[in-house]
Amino acid sequence: MKPNWKRNIALFLGSQTISLFGSSLVQYAIMWYITLQTESGFMMTLAIIAGFLPTFFLSPFAGVWADRHNRKILIASADALVATATLVLALLFMAGYRSVWLLFAGSAVRAVGTGIQTPAVGAIIPNIVPEENLTRINGVNSSIQAVVTLVSPMISAALYSTFPIETIFFIDVVTAAIGILTLLLLVQVPVHAKALQAQTEGYFSDMRQGLTYIRKHAYLKAYFAFCALFFVLIAPAAFLPPLQVTRTFGDEVWRLSAVEMAFAIGMILGGGLMAWWGGFPNRIHTMTLSCILTGLTIVALGIVPFFWLYLLFVGLNGITLPMFNTPATVLLQEKVEPDYLGRVFGAMSMISSSMMPLGMLIFGPVADMIPIEWMLVGTGLALFVQSFFLMGTRALVEAGKPLMGQGS
Repeated sequence: MKPNWKRNIALFLGSQTISLFGSSLVQYAIMWYITLQTESGFMMTLAIIAGFLPTFFLSPFAGVWADRHNRKILIASADALVATATLVLALLFMAGYRSVWLLFAGSAVRAVGTGIQTPAVGAIIPNIVPEENLTRINGVNSSIQAVVTLVSPMISAALYSTFPIETIFFIDVVTAAIGILTLLLLVQVPVHAKALQAQTEGYFSDMRQGLTYIRKHAYLKAYFAFCALFFVLIAPAAFLPPLQVTRTFGDEVWRLSAVEMAFAIGMILGGGLMAWWGGFPNRIHTMTLSCILTGLTIVALGIVPFFWLYLLFVGLNGITLPMFNTPATVLLQEKVEPDYLGRVFGAMSMISSSMMPLGMLIFGPVADMIPIEWMLVGTGLALFVQSFFLMGTRALVEAGKPLMGQGS
Protein backbone atom coordinates (compact mmCIF):
# COMPACT_ATOMS: atom_id res chain seq x y z
CA MET A 1 0.00 0.00 0.00
CA LYS A 2 1.34 3.44 -0.94
CA PRO A 3 1.62 5.58 2.25
CA ASN A 4 -0.59 8.68 2.48
CA TRP A 5 -1.86 8.02 -1.06
CA LYS A 6 -5.31 9.52 -0.40
CA ARG A 7 -3.82 12.78 0.81
CA ASN A 8 -1.36 12.87 -2.08
CA ILE A 9 -3.91 12.17 -4.82
CA ALA A 10 -6.34 14.70 -3.31
CA LEU A 11 -3.63 17.37 -3.34
CA PHE A 12 -2.48 16.35 -6.83
CA LEU A 13 -5.98 16.43 -8.35
CA GLY A 14 -6.65 19.67 -6.47
CA SER A 15 -3.54 21.32 -7.91
CA GLN A 16 -4.43 20.18 -11.43
CA THR A 17 -8.04 21.31 -11.07
CA ILE A 18 -7.03 24.82 -9.97
CA SER A 19 -4.62 25.09 -12.90
CA LEU A 20 -7.15 23.61 -15.36
CA PHE A 21 -9.83 26.05 -14.23
CA GLY A 22 -7.63 29.08 -14.98
CA SER A 23 -6.61 27.62 -18.33
CA SER A 24 -10.25 27.00 -19.26
CA LEU A 25 -11.15 30.60 -18.47
CA VAL A 26 -8.42 31.77 -20.84
CA GLN A 27 -9.30 29.32 -23.61
CA TYR A 28 -12.91 30.49 -23.71
CA ALA A 29 -11.86 34.15 -23.52
CA ILE A 30 -9.46 33.70 -26.44
CA MET A 31 -12.12 31.94 -28.51
CA TRP A 32 -14.69 34.68 -27.86
CA TYR A 33 -12.19 37.49 -28.50
CA ILE A 34 -11.18 36.05 -31.88
CA THR A 35 -14.82 35.38 -32.80
CA LEU A 36 -16.03 38.87 -31.88
CA GLN A 37 -13.05 40.73 -33.32
CA THR A 38 -12.82 38.89 -36.64
CA GLU A 39 -16.21 37.20 -37.20
CA SER A 40 -14.18 34.88 -39.43
CA GLY A 41 -14.50 31.11 -39.69
CA PHE A 42 -11.01 31.02 -41.21
CA MET A 43 -9.55 32.76 -38.15
CA MET A 44 -11.33 30.32 -35.84
CA THR A 45 -9.88 27.45 -37.87
CA LEU A 46 -6.39 28.93 -37.44
CA ALA A 47 -7.01 29.18 -33.70
CA ILE A 48 -8.02 25.50 -33.54
CA ILE A 49 -4.93 24.48 -35.54
CA ALA A 50 -2.67 26.57 -33.27
CA GLY A 51 -4.23 24.82 -30.28
CA PHE A 52 -3.68 21.22 -31.39
CA LEU A 53 -0.74 20.97 -33.81
CA PRO A 54 1.99 21.63 -31.18
CA THR A 55 0.47 18.98 -28.91
CA PHE A 56 0.40 16.48 -31.78
CA PHE A 57 4.02 16.99 -32.82
CA LEU A 58 5.40 17.25 -29.28
CA SER A 59 3.62 14.23 -27.76
CA PRO A 60 6.22 11.58 -28.79
CA PHE A 61 9.05 13.68 -27.30
CA ALA A 62 6.96 14.48 -24.21
CA GLY A 63 6.40 10.77 -23.65
CA VAL A 64 10.17 10.22 -23.62
CA TRP A 65 10.62 13.13 -21.18
CA ALA A 66 7.93 11.66 -18.89
CA ASP A 67 9.90 8.41 -18.72
CA ARG A 68 13.37 9.97 -18.37
CA HIS A 69 12.68 12.73 -15.84
CA ASN A 70 10.89 13.40 -12.56
CA ARG A 71 7.24 13.54 -13.63
CA LYS A 72 6.19 15.92 -10.87
CA ILE A 73 8.85 18.45 -11.90
CA LEU A 74 7.86 18.00 -15.55
CA ILE A 75 4.19 18.75 -14.82
CA ALA A 76 5.11 21.83 -12.79
CA SER A 77 7.46 23.02 -15.55
CA ALA A 78 4.72 22.67 -18.17
CA ASP A 79 2.33 24.67 -15.98
CA ALA A 80 5.01 27.32 -15.51
CA LEU A 81 5.56 27.56 -19.28
CA VAL A 82 1.84 28.10 -19.86
CA ALA A 83 1.62 30.67 -17.05
CA THR A 84 4.62 32.57 -18.43
CA ALA A 85 3.10 32.70 -21.92
CA THR A 86 -0.19 33.92 -20.44
CA LEU A 87 1.60 36.59 -18.37
CA VAL A 88 3.40 37.85 -21.49
CA LEU A 89 0.06 38.04 -23.31
CA ALA A 90 -1.47 40.00 -20.44
CA LEU A 91 1.41 42.51 -20.39
CA LEU A 92 1.33 42.95 -24.18
CA PHE A 93 -2.42 43.53 -24.17
CA MET A 94 -2.06 46.05 -21.33
CA ALA A 95 0.59 47.86 -23.41
CA GLY A 96 -1.87 48.15 -26.30
CA TYR A 97 -0.68 45.28 -28.51
CA ARG A 98 -4.00 43.50 -29.05
CA SER A 99 -3.47 41.59 -32.30
CA VAL A 100 -5.28 38.27 -32.70
CA TRP A 101 -1.99 36.85 -34.01
CA LEU A 102 -0.58 37.22 -30.51
CA LEU A 103 -3.43 35.01 -29.32
CA PHE A 104 -2.55 32.41 -31.96
CA ALA A 105 1.06 32.45 -30.71
CA GLY A 106 -0.14 32.24 -27.09
CA SER A 107 -2.43 29.30 -27.94
CA ALA A 108 0.48 27.51 -29.60
CA VAL A 109 2.70 27.91 -26.52
CA ARG A 110 -0.16 26.75 -24.29
CA ALA A 111 -0.55 23.70 -26.54
CA VAL A 112 3.16 22.96 -26.05
CA GLY A 113 2.55 22.95 -22.29
CA THR A 114 -0.42 20.62 -22.72
CA GLY A 115 1.65 18.32 -24.91
CA ILE A 116 4.35 18.07 -22.24
CA GLN A 117 1.93 17.69 -19.36
CA THR A 118 -0.58 15.13 -20.65
CA PRO A 119 1.70 12.04 -20.82
CA ALA A 120 3.28 12.94 -17.48
CA VAL A 121 -0.10 13.22 -15.72
CA GLY A 122 -1.29 9.89 -17.14
CA ALA A 123 1.94 8.22 -16.07
CA ILE A 124 2.25 9.77 -12.59
CA ILE A 125 -1.13 8.68 -11.20
CA PRO A 126 -0.05 5.00 -10.83
CA ASN A 127 2.97 6.29 -8.86
CA ILE A 128 0.52 7.71 -6.30
CA VAL A 129 -2.55 5.46 -6.33
CA PRO A 130 -2.70 1.71 -5.51
CA GLU A 131 -3.67 -0.38 -8.55
CA GLU A 132 -7.00 -1.47 -7.07
CA ASN A 133 -8.11 2.17 -6.77
CA LEU A 134 -7.07 3.41 -10.23
CA THR A 135 -10.53 3.11 -11.80
CA ARG A 136 -12.27 5.05 -9.05
CA ILE A 137 -9.64 7.80 -8.98
CA ASN A 138 -9.73 8.20 -12.76
CA GLY A 139 -13.54 8.32 -12.55
CA VAL A 140 -13.34 11.07 -9.93
CA ASN A 141 -10.82 12.95 -12.11
CA SER A 142 -13.20 12.68 -15.08
CA SER A 143 -16.03 14.19 -13.01
CA ILE A 144 -13.79 17.01 -11.76
CA GLN A 145 -12.79 17.90 -15.32
CA ALA A 146 -16.46 17.84 -16.37
CA VAL A 147 -17.37 20.23 -13.53
CA VAL A 148 -14.65 22.61 -14.74
CA THR A 149 -16.03 22.27 -18.28
CA LEU A 150 -19.51 23.12 -16.95
CA VAL A 151 -18.68 26.18 -14.85
CA SER A 152 -15.69 27.76 -16.60
CA PRO A 153 -17.59 29.05 -19.69
CA MET A 154 -20.19 30.71 -17.47
CA ILE A 155 -17.60 32.35 -15.23
CA SER A 156 -15.41 33.28 -18.19
CA ALA A 157 -18.43 34.89 -19.93
CA ALA A 158 -19.26 36.91 -16.82
CA LEU A 159 -15.65 38.09 -16.48
CA TYR A 160 -15.30 38.79 -20.21
CA SER A 161 -18.40 40.97 -20.24
CA THR A 162 -17.22 42.92 -17.17
CA PHE A 163 -13.41 43.20 -17.41
CA PRO A 164 -10.82 43.46 -20.19
CA ILE A 165 -9.43 40.15 -21.41
CA GLU A 166 -6.05 40.73 -19.72
CA THR A 167 -7.81 40.42 -16.34
CA ILE A 168 -8.69 36.83 -17.23
CA PHE A 169 -5.08 36.26 -18.28
CA PHE A 170 -3.87 37.39 -14.84
CA ILE A 171 -6.38 35.07 -13.12
CA ASP A 172 -4.84 32.17 -15.04
CA VAL A 173 -1.35 33.19 -13.89
CA VAL A 174 -2.52 33.19 -10.25
CA THR A 175 -4.29 29.81 -10.49
CA ALA A 176 -1.23 28.32 -12.21
CA ALA A 177 1.02 29.60 -9.41
CA ILE A 178 -1.26 28.07 -6.76
CA GLY A 179 -1.33 24.76 -8.63
CA ILE A 180 2.46 24.67 -9.09
CA LEU A 181 3.23 25.50 -5.45
CA THR A 182 0.72 22.92 -4.20
CA LEU A 183 2.24 20.26 -6.43
CA LEU A 184 5.87 21.02 -5.59
CA LEU A 185 5.53 21.65 -1.86
CA LEU A 186 2.72 19.35 -0.71
CA VAL A 187 2.42 16.36 -3.07
CA GLN A 188 4.80 13.51 -2.29
CA VAL A 189 5.42 11.30 -5.33
CA PRO A 190 8.14 8.65 -5.50
CA VAL A 191 10.37 9.14 -8.55
CA HIS A 192 10.06 6.18 -10.92
CA ALA A 193 13.06 3.93 -11.46
CA LYS A 194 14.10 5.06 -14.95
CA ALA A 195 14.30 8.71 -13.90
CA LEU A 196 16.73 7.77 -11.11
CA GLN A 197 19.11 6.04 -13.52
CA ALA A 198 21.88 7.70 -15.52
CA GLN A 199 20.51 8.17 -19.05
CA THR A 200 22.92 6.54 -21.48
CA GLU A 201 20.57 6.48 -24.49
CA GLY A 202 19.65 9.45 -26.66
CA TYR A 203 16.11 10.81 -26.92
CA PHE A 204 15.50 9.26 -30.33
CA SER A 205 16.78 5.91 -29.10
CA ASP A 206 14.31 6.06 -26.20
CA MET A 207 11.55 6.99 -28.66
CA ARG A 208 12.41 4.00 -30.87
CA GLN A 209 12.36 1.73 -27.82
CA GLY A 210 8.88 3.04 -26.99
CA LEU A 211 7.66 2.31 -30.52
CA THR A 212 9.24 -1.15 -30.36
CA TYR A 213 7.50 -1.76 -27.03
CA ILE A 214 4.14 -0.90 -28.63
CA ARG A 215 4.81 -3.06 -31.69
CA LYS A 216 5.77 -6.05 -29.53
CA HIS A 217 2.49 -5.96 -27.62
CA ALA A 218 -0.48 -6.97 -29.76
CA TYR A 219 -2.98 -5.46 -27.35
CA LEU A 220 -1.36 -2.02 -27.62
CA LYS A 221 -1.43 -2.08 -31.44
CA ALA A 222 -5.09 -3.09 -31.41
CA TYR A 223 -5.85 -0.54 -28.67
CA PHE A 224 -4.36 2.40 -30.57
CA ALA A 225 -5.99 1.36 -33.86
CA PHE A 226 -9.38 1.11 -32.15
CA CYS A 227 -8.99 4.46 -30.36
CA ALA A 228 -7.92 6.22 -33.56
CA LEU A 229 -11.08 5.09 -35.39
CA PHE A 230 -13.23 5.80 -32.32
CA PHE A 231 -12.03 9.42 -32.12
CA VAL A 232 -12.63 9.94 -35.84
CA LEU A 233 -16.17 8.58 -35.63
CA ILE A 234 -17.20 10.69 -32.62
CA ALA A 235 -15.93 13.91 -34.27
CA PRO A 236 -19.36 14.89 -35.75
CA ALA A 237 -21.08 14.40 -32.38
CA ALA A 238 -18.33 16.42 -30.67
CA PHE A 239 -18.16 19.39 -33.04
CA LEU A 240 -21.38 19.64 -35.07
CA PRO A 241 -24.27 19.79 -32.53
CA PRO A 242 -24.17 23.65 -32.34
CA LEU A 243 -24.56 23.83 -36.12
CA GLN A 244 -27.20 21.11 -36.09
CA VAL A 245 -29.20 22.80 -33.32
CA THR A 246 -29.03 26.14 -35.12
CA ARG A 247 -30.30 24.62 -38.36
CA THR A 248 -32.92 22.29 -36.90
CA PHE A 249 -34.25 23.75 -33.64
CA GLY A 250 -33.37 27.47 -33.75
CA ASP A 251 -30.45 29.84 -33.38
CA GLU A 252 -31.21 31.11 -29.88
CA VAL A 253 -28.10 31.28 -27.69
CA TRP A 254 -29.87 29.55 -24.78
CA ARG A 255 -30.23 26.41 -26.90
CA LEU A 256 -26.48 26.23 -27.53
CA SER A 257 -25.78 26.83 -23.84
CA ALA A 258 -28.28 24.12 -22.89
CA VAL A 259 -26.50 21.61 -25.12
CA GLU A 260 -23.12 22.39 -23.52
CA MET A 261 -24.58 22.13 -20.02
CA ALA A 262 -26.41 18.87 -20.75
CA PHE A 263 -23.22 17.26 -22.02
CA ALA A 264 -21.13 18.51 -19.09
CA ILE A 265 -23.72 17.29 -16.56
CA GLY A 266 -23.71 13.91 -18.30
CA MET A 267 -19.91 13.79 -18.04
CA ILE A 268 -20.11 14.58 -14.31
CA LEU A 269 -22.63 11.78 -13.78
CA GLY A 270 -20.60 9.37 -15.90
CA GLY A 271 -17.42 10.06 -13.95
CA GLY A 272 -19.33 9.63 -10.69
CA LEU A 273 -20.76 6.34 -11.97
CA MET A 274 -17.28 5.02 -12.72
CA ALA A 275 -15.98 6.19 -9.34
CA TRP A 276 -18.85 4.36 -7.61
CA TRP A 277 -19.21 1.27 -9.80
CA GLY A 278 -15.72 0.82 -11.19
CA GLY A 279 -16.92 -1.01 -14.29
CA PHE A 280 -16.86 -4.72 -15.14
CA PRO A 281 -13.85 -6.74 -13.93
CA ASN A 282 -12.62 -6.86 -17.53
CA ARG A 283 -11.82 -3.31 -18.72
CA ILE A 284 -12.67 -4.20 -22.33
CA HIS A 285 -16.21 -5.22 -21.37
CA THR A 286 -16.84 -1.75 -19.92
CA MET A 287 -15.31 -0.06 -22.97
CA THR A 288 -17.49 -2.20 -25.23
CA LEU A 289 -20.66 -1.28 -23.33
CA SER A 290 -19.69 2.38 -23.59
CA CYS A 291 -19.04 2.10 -27.32
CA ILE A 292 -22.44 0.47 -27.88
CA LEU A 293 -24.27 3.11 -25.82
CA THR A 294 -22.27 5.96 -27.40
CA GLY A 295 -23.21 4.73 -30.87
CA LEU A 296 -26.90 4.42 -29.97
CA THR A 297 -27.09 7.88 -28.35
CA ILE A 298 -25.41 9.45 -31.40
CA VAL A 299 -27.94 7.72 -33.67
CA ALA A 300 -30.68 9.15 -31.45
CA LEU A 301 -29.24 12.66 -31.88
CA GLY A 302 -29.82 12.23 -35.59
CA ILE A 303 -33.48 11.21 -35.38
CA VAL A 304 -35.16 12.82 -32.34
CA PRO A 305 -37.71 15.50 -33.38
CA PHE A 306 -37.96 17.53 -30.15
CA PHE A 307 -35.32 19.73 -28.53
CA TRP A 308 -35.95 18.55 -24.96
CA LEU A 309 -35.50 14.95 -26.13
CA TYR A 310 -32.35 15.98 -27.98
CA LEU A 311 -30.97 17.43 -24.71
CA LEU A 312 -31.73 14.16 -22.93
CA PHE A 313 -29.66 12.16 -25.41
CA VAL A 314 -26.85 14.74 -25.30
CA GLY A 315 -26.72 14.14 -21.54
CA LEU A 316 -26.79 10.36 -21.98
CA ASN A 317 -23.97 10.65 -24.51
CA GLY A 318 -21.99 12.59 -21.91
CA ILE A 319 -22.51 9.76 -19.40
CA THR A 320 -21.16 7.12 -21.79
CA LEU A 321 -17.81 8.78 -22.51
CA PRO A 322 -16.24 8.39 -19.01
CA MET A 323 -17.32 4.74 -19.26
CA PHE A 324 -14.89 4.53 -22.19
CA ASN A 325 -12.12 6.93 -21.15
CA THR A 326 -11.76 5.69 -17.57
CA PRO A 327 -11.18 1.96 -18.24
CA ALA A 328 -9.12 2.84 -21.34
CA THR A 329 -6.77 4.94 -19.19
CA VAL A 330 -6.66 2.42 -16.34
CA LEU A 331 -5.87 -0.43 -18.74
CA LEU A 332 -2.68 1.35 -19.78
CA GLN A 333 -1.82 2.33 -16.21
CA GLU A 334 -2.18 -1.29 -15.06
CA LYS A 335 -0.63 -3.19 -17.95
CA VAL A 336 2.22 -1.02 -19.29
CA GLU A 337 5.57 -1.30 -17.53
CA PRO A 338 6.23 1.85 -15.43
CA ASP A 339 9.37 2.81 -17.37
CA TYR A 340 7.36 2.93 -20.63
CA LEU A 341 4.19 4.60 -19.35
CA GLY A 342 5.19 8.09 -20.46
CA ARG A 343 5.97 7.01 -24.01
CA VAL A 344 2.76 4.99 -24.31
CA PHE A 345 0.69 7.90 -22.99
CA GLY A 346 2.60 10.17 -25.39
CA ALA A 347 1.43 8.00 -28.29
CA MET A 348 -2.11 8.10 -26.90
CA SER A 349 -1.96 11.89 -26.58
CA MET A 350 -0.83 12.17 -30.20
CA ILE A 351 -3.80 10.08 -31.34
CA SER A 352 -6.39 11.83 -29.17
CA SER A 353 -5.19 15.32 -30.12
CA SER A 354 -5.19 14.63 -33.87
CA MET A 355 -7.90 12.16 -34.82
CA MET A 356 -10.93 14.32 -33.97
CA PRO A 357 -9.61 17.41 -35.83
CA LEU A 358 -8.64 15.17 -38.76
CA GLY A 359 -12.13 13.69 -38.65
CA MET A 360 -13.56 17.18 -38.94
CA LEU A 361 -11.50 17.78 -42.08
CA ILE A 362 -13.68 15.02 -43.55
CA PHE A 363 -17.01 15.61 -41.84
CA GLY A 364 -16.91 19.43 -41.71
CA PRO A 365 -17.18 20.02 -45.47
CA VAL A 366 -19.64 17.13 -45.81
CA ALA A 367 -21.93 18.89 -43.31
CA ASP A 368 -22.51 21.57 -45.93
CA MET A 369 -23.57 18.97 -48.50
CA ILE A 370 -25.79 16.55 -46.56
CA PRO A 371 -27.94 16.89 -43.40
CA ILE A 372 -25.95 16.57 -40.18
CA GLU A 373 -28.61 14.14 -38.97
CA TRP A 374 -27.60 11.64 -41.66
CA MET A 375 -23.97 11.95 -40.60
CA LEU A 376 -24.81 11.33 -36.93
CA VAL A 377 -26.87 8.25 -37.77
CA GLY A 378 -24.08 6.88 -39.97
CA THR A 379 -21.24 7.45 -37.50
CA GLY A 380 -23.38 6.22 -34.60
CA LEU A 381 -24.10 2.94 -36.41
CA ALA A 382 -20.42 2.62 -37.29
CA LEU A 383 -19.50 2.99 -33.58
CA PHE A 384 -22.11 0.37 -32.68
CA VAL A 385 -20.55 -2.06 -35.16
CA GLN A 386 -17.01 -1.16 -34.04
CA SER A 387 -17.83 -2.22 -30.48
CA PHE A 388 -18.13 -5.86 -31.57
CA PHE A 389 -14.63 -5.74 -33.09
CA LEU A 390 -13.43 -4.59 -29.66
CA MET A 391 -14.97 -7.62 -27.99
CA GLY A 392 -13.69 -9.88 -30.77
CA THR A 393 -10.02 -8.90 -30.39
CA ARG A 394 -8.52 -11.64 -28.23
CA ALA A 395 -5.38 -9.69 -27.30
CA LEU A 396 -7.48 -6.79 -25.96
CA VAL A 397 -9.86 -9.02 -24.04
CA GLU A 398 -6.88 -10.78 -22.43
CA ALA A 399 -5.26 -7.45 -21.54
CA GLY A 400 -8.53 -6.20 -20.05
CA LYS A 401 -8.69 -8.98 -17.44
CA PRO A 402 -8.22 -7.80 -13.84
CA LEU A 403 -4.89 -8.13 -12.10
CA MET A 404 -4.45 -11.04 -9.70
CA GLY A 405 -6.40 -10.42 -6.51
CA GLN A 406 -8.26 -7.48 -8.00
CA GLY A 407 -12.00 -7.68 -8.59
CA SER A 408 -12.76 -4.32 -10.19
